[in-house]
Amino acid sequence: MTRVYMVRHGRAAAGWNVDPDPALDELGRTQSLAVANKLSHLGPLPVISSPLLRCQQTAFPLATAWKQDVVIDALVGEIPSPEGYALEDRVDWLRDAMAGTWAQVGEKSGAHYIAYRDAIGERVKAITTPTVIFSHFIAINAVIGVATNNDAVLVTSLDNCSVTTFEVHEDGRLELIEAGNEADTLIR
Repeated sequence: MTRVYMVRHGRAAAGWNVDPDPALDELGRTQSLAVANKLSHLGPLPVISSPLLRCQQTAFPLATAWKQDVVIDALVGEIPSPEGYALEDRVDWLRDAMAGTWAQVGEKSGAHYIAYRDAIGERVKAITTPTVIFSHFIAINAVIGVATNNDAVLVTSLDNCSVTTFEVHEDGRLELIEAGNEADTLIR
């Protein structure tokens, strides 16, 4: 069995409808230091991050403390932006998606959303050594859904820098050990 810790990135300086790849704001930088302190006793472990800046910046303090390189992996990245939506309209699409299931999102917006959920679940299931992954609200919810056989897009409202723990069993089964702290997450 292998433990995998998925960390939601710290608070971003801009919303998903304003900047497709914002950095962390001051609070987000403070949160990244706090989560590094919280997890530091576990390692050093491999550190994986979404390609987006807010995840890389959140991963940096822990990776630095452990003297580890951050491995960038698109498979643990943000839910793809919907095609045909202007940047400022993406939040409305996301709120609608979060109110439903992956099957409904797939019907409305394309099968690639089901493939996204399945790919991130398979990526986490393939991990064979204890690892910390810095990822996104919907991505971590997708993995929780895979582990619990729940098709809802939004399973839990994960706070910034919350840590969700999974166990990858030798038979390929993914088990949710502990969901991260919840908050009223502002999708902005």
